[in-house]
Amino acid sequence: MLILGIDPGSNTTGYGIVESRGGSLRAVAFGAIVPPRGLAFLDRLPHIVAALERIVAGTLLEGAAVEDVFHARNSRVALQLGHVRGAALLPLLRARIPVYEYAPRLVKKAVTGYGGAEKEQVRRMVRVLLGVRDGRLPLDASDALAVAICHAHSASYHRLREAARA
Repeated sequence: MLILGIDPGSNTTGYGIVESRGGSLRAVAFGAIVPPRGLAFLDRLPHIVAALERIVAGTLLEGAAVEDVFHARNSRVALQLGHVRGAALLPLLRARIPVYEYAPRLVKKAVTGYGGAEKEQVRRMVRVLLGVRDGRLPLDASDALAVAICHAHSASYHRLREAARA
């Protein structure tokens, strides 16, 4: 199963594709979408859509996992994040890829065992779980890979539960 993980951000949107096969996980691709600096906020959104359209078009994805909106102290930041999430979801919905949403604390817990883990702890565990040796794993990409890992674990759980019922 190929899973696309997305960590939406107004300046940088992380993405990562994880392959889940027979209980093992491996990173297929990862990176960060960074719209040109100096653009107005709304002008960044088409760059995110276009980049994700290219990623989706080149991959046979079985699902996409997106980090859910967290409770921001600043309502303007939360609203902007909602716009970015909408832009990130658009290519997935157009391609009819099933989308799953996970709370940030659940993602951190799935990867590190602790829902309050720091970004660097998440990155270290993503490296371990996926065998990523690349020294340049951006934090946004590691967060996106963590969301994909969270979904892989959840999908395995749901398949086992369905098998037990049958």
